[in-house]
Amino acid sequence: MEKGTNCFPTCHTIFLAWTWLLLLSWCCTGAEITCRSCSSPSPSWPASSSRLRQEQRQPPPRGLRSWPGGRARGSAGVDPLPGGEPGGRAGPRGAPIPSAGAGGGALGGRGPAVPRSRRSSEGRSRWVPAAEGQRGGRAQPRGPLEEGRAARLRGAEELRLSSTTFALTGDAAHNQAMVHWSGHNSSVILILTKLFDFNLGSVTESSLWRSTDYGTTYEKLNDKVGLKTVLSYLYVSPTNKRKIMLLSDPEIESSILISSDEGATYQKYRLNFYIQSLLFHPKQEEWILAYSLDQKLYSSMDFGRKWQLMHERVTPNRFYWSVAGLDKEPDLVHMEARTADGHTHYLTCRIQECSETKRNGPFSRSIDISSLVVQDEYIFIQVTAGGRANYYVSYRREPFAQIKLPKYSLPKDMHIISTDEDQVFAAVQEWNQNDTYNLYISDTRGVYFTLALENVKSSRGLEGNIIIELYEVAGIKGIFLANRKIDDQIKTFITYNKGRDWRLLQAPDTDLRGDPVVCHLPFCSLHLHLQLSENPYSSGSISSKETVPGLLVATGNIGSELSYTDVGVFISSDGGNSWRQIFEEEYNVWFLDWGGALVALKHTSVPIQHMWVSFDEGRSWSKYSFTSTPLFVDGSLVDPGIETQIMTVFGHFSLRSEWQLVKVDYKSIFNRRCNKDDYQTWHLHNQGEPCVMGERKIYKKRKPGAQCSLGRDYSQTVVSEPCVCGQGDFECDYGYERHSNNHCVPAFWFSPSSLSKECSMGQSYLNSTGYRRIVSNNCTDGLRDKYMAKVEKCPGKAPRGLHILTTDGKLVTEQGHNATFIILMEEGDPQRTNIQLDFGDGIAVSYANFSPVEDGIRHVYKSAGIFQVMAYAENSLGSDTAVLFLHVVCPVEHVQLSVPFVAIRNKDVNITAVVWPSQAGTLTYFWWFGNSTKPLITLESSISYIFTVEGMNTVTVQVAAGNTLIQDTKEIAVHEYFQSQLLSFSPNLDYHNPDIPEWRQDIGKVIKRALAQVTGIPDEQILVAVFPGLPTSAELFILPHKNTTERRKSSEADLEQVVEILFNALNQNLVQFELKPGVEVIVYVTQLTLAPLVDSSTGHSSSAMLMLLSVVFVGLAVFLIYKFKRKIPWINIYAQVQHDKEQEMIGSVSQSENAPKITLSEFTDPEELMDKEMDTRVMGSISTIANSESTKEIPNCTSV
Repeated sequence: MEKGTNCFPTCHTIFLAWTWLLLLSWCCTGAEITCRSCSSPSPSWPASSSRLRQEQRQPPPRGLRSWPGGRARGSAGVDPLPGGEPGGRAGPRGAPIPSAGAGGGALGGRGPAVPRSRRSSEGRSRWVPAAEGQRGGRAQPRGPLEEGRAARLRGAEELRLSSTTFALTGDAAHNQAMVHWSGHNSSVILILTKLFDFNLGSVTESSLWRSTDYGTTYEKLNDKVGLKTVLSYLYVSPTNKRKIMLLSDPEIESSILISSDEGATYQKYRLNFYIQSLLFHPKQEEWILAYSLDQKLYSSMDFGRKWQLMHERVTPNRFYWSVAGLDKEPDLVHMEARTADGHTHYLTCRIQECSETKRNGPFSRSIDISSLVVQDEYIFIQVTAGGRANYYVSYRREPFAQIKLPKYSLPKDMHIISTDEDQVFAAVQEWNQNDTYNLYISDTRGVYFTLALENVKSSRGLEGNIIIELYEVAGIKGIFLANRKIDDQIKTFITYNKGRDWRLLQAPDTDLRGDPVVCHLPFCSLHLHLQLSENPYSSGSISSKETVPGLLVATGNIGSELSYTDVGVFISSDGGNSWRQIFEEEYNVWFLDWGGALVALKHTSVPIQHMWVSFDEGRSWSKYSFTSTPLFVDGSLVDPGIETQIMTVFGHFSLRSEWQLVKVDYKSIFNRRCNKDDYQTWHLHNQGEPCVMGERKIYKKRKPGAQCSLGRDYSQTVVSEPCVCGQGDFECDYGYERHSNNHCVPAFWFSPSSLSKECSMGQSYLNSTGYRRIVSNNCTDGLRDKYMAKVEKCPGKAPRGLHILTTDGKLVTEQGHNATFIILMEEGDPQRTNIQLDFGDGIAVSYANFSPVEDGIRHVYKSAGIFQVMAYAENSLGSDTAVLFLHVVCPVEHVQLSVPFVAIRNKDVNITAVVWPSQAGTLTYFWWFGNSTKPLITLESSISYIFTVEGMNTVTVQVAAGNTLIQDTKEIAVHEYFQSQLLSFSPNLDYHNPDIPEWRQDIGKVIKRALAQVTGIPDEQILVAVFPGLPTSAELFILPHKNTTERRKSSEADLEQVVEILFNALNQNLVQFELKPGVEVIVYVTQLTLAPLVDSSTGHSSSAMLMLLSVVFVGLAVFLIYKFKRKIPWINIYAQVQHDKEQEMIGSVSQSENAPKITLSEFTDPEELMDKEMDTRVMGSISTIANSESTKEIPNCTSV
């Protein structure tokens, strides 16, 4: 991926005790800062403030998000100014994605930015509040430690740097500023200062300053832009820095000023819309996208002189330019917008051809609002269905595929951290996490994710944005640092192979005074702060540069866990293998001259005039004076060109003085240009292991202590050679978990054979060995052939797991509208399987294979009703069917059937449909049993049914509530007799129980296998049902052999023997299973005696006996109430309530002979009415309650 190609001016922000300083630094210089470290502002400050306040009252929004910048260094970029000023750009690569639906609702406007803790902090933008009387948000020093004790000094004399100071005269009242520093052989600096009135919420004054000598002197340009013109923002073309664009304040007028000579002269153009943000094309200097305050997207092909409307109702921050090499047209725009139907869709079109007929929809269905991310080779979207968020990815513009996380990760929040090197890093907050995230890493296509690290620390920034404490070391691929939470302690870990292996950081051997440091792993180690400072004018708590690989500077502490009080500054010269302490207090440390020199400025609130310089990677420091008068430092900005030696320090001599811009020139301290004798080689290693990411690498860098300048023609030399593949070069493949023996084995929920389900006979597929080589690892030979996936011929398979879905996931459609069906097959040969689809209205279609049905099958129903849609798949090896009951003009949503796992033939079975979430009003229930095509319809959530056929019987229910229809299907094993036993488990299973049906089904299978393995009892005689809720419990069913009806007595004896075997194994704690590596679960017997033998003749289970006693008791109570109802006033009303609540059934489609018809209660005669009035007078409030319960509205019975 190219670096710096999609650049944009980055806004930097500092909060002062009485002013705001906003400095805009050109971030397209060098590879360190790109536009993807920018993010767009919110459309209006009040809306943003309201949203943040709302987040404090309720849980934060969840869902898919990406990191601003993906692989950009530092935090998110432009932030909104108070008053909702436009800034930066819209649609940054990897902008934050608030979720919709299941995750907690969608965010309007701009979601909270998600700064990424990685690499350098230059080019970042944040508002940082300072304490009263302090400037630049500096923290108070921890003690009166002298600067000379911070590190070993080179010489005692005070040295002076070449510097000049310029005051922005006349702008003392201005409380905001934006700075553009071109770099790259240009000496021009532009500064836009503004007076923002917080009461009016707008800019009332502005001044434009320009320097042509690197900031030595400035010229005020107000007369060139118009004395009455109030400017709000400054932009620079990323491909031609001579082109400048200024925006006027929208409260006064809507206009832009354009310069083609690096800000020397300007032309003014009025607009008929108000710009909120801009997005420049990464290649074409004249092409710009503009997002307006009324959510319209405009395009210009002449640098803003003329504009054309592209689309309305575009989601803020969700529009992107095409990516070179991936999109066919360079003027293609990706956007997320609401269409006429009110749904949000992912659309693409060309900037001059974006009419409704010219737009394309790469994803056929609607998506969650604010969920589109176009980043490098990947496109991400989110779709919420059935209360769960589903994530989809397109790799290199291929068709979208659903992202596969481990089955029970059940994410409630997700962030796309990085898309470097054809791989996706994602941070996922799972269902049982609150303040931590799990780190996942994908395959090349971004589809299959495996766990890299659990419980990575997260926190919230000043604006409520999520910060994941993960840092990627610049210049060396594969090295990451992460802060992980372990037993309520935060510890720093490092990996050298992209997350396969992690270890703690070794603390320094000695402190600054040379005394030995007693710190032994794993009880004590070095811990680092990985959050980049939200103040862009500090260097950040950790930094590294691609130009000086292996050199890291970070703030941290030594001890058992990360501390936020007792901190110092540490440095590593060998990529994190060993560390040295360089300061005992907080300092900002910057890299000069390609990293050959380090500059340190003390983090303090008092005025200073000295800084420290090191030429030997922090081993010794020299003290330099950079100003004759002590300065309250508000911030510092290093020349973005990095190859020059210029630094600008911003501050004030006093609390009420003018802005002071101090230009510091370091050229005088570099006495000569470097020659070949000034360089040395450095071998990258991991604790002495020379192979890192499958390579041996040798870097060339300047010798420590060489006080020479590298110059602009410096080129980094890297020598590398591949290593022989070992175990450390392979990670576990999707569906596999690493056990203590370092082997990857399938997880309990994963079936390795499922990977070949889309394979066609005669073709080949890659059969995983459970391992996959780490992406970007360059090892060769060795274990490569053993662990790499094997190419195998596709096995012929009969169709299995056939499913019918609708494109919108609903089971309802409107009469006369297109209903699109999708047919899915879990296993089989798609190219050799015939498909037939019967729509249930007398029309059916047939296809020779699955190819024509991949995009769905459309059908229009001409009449309303309930239609049985049946799909039939057949090939030479077998067939399968799937049924869907579609309601036309009868709306639907999610239901769970509560049925017994095993039932007795010819006995009543109570079946209940549990609706979630519960709906108000009357619900209609449609029941299908076995192969019946006509449902039983009730208004009650329970029904009693008698199964007459042994074996597995299917029950399907649909629940209608208003315009919502939901469905669930369960199977019941029906037998003449069986025995059962309640089971319980060791407590550690409860911690891993998400309490969802799929998990209970999979755990039931695992328990069944464990029982069969220990006892040798056939699988078909064992069934296990795991109950909902906590603590986790289950019921074990022991079934008779098949076809044993004729030899009943002997079979019962055999069953008793099987029960005895199982009972002995359970009592001896022999039945256990491994849930995941290190988690062993033991199965126990809950009660001492098994349930009696259950059958359909003389024997009864305890539950059946209890039911019989209950019926007798209720019958006796009814008789007594009826007999003595006139003598007990309030009993009369209660009896009537019970009478009114008798079961009602509607049989508009079909009426079973056993189903009771709807009956209406008889009208009460006058004598009973008189009794009721008397009862009311006697019982008072009790009578009122009873009357309210007895009042019943007769439901409307409509034809379906």
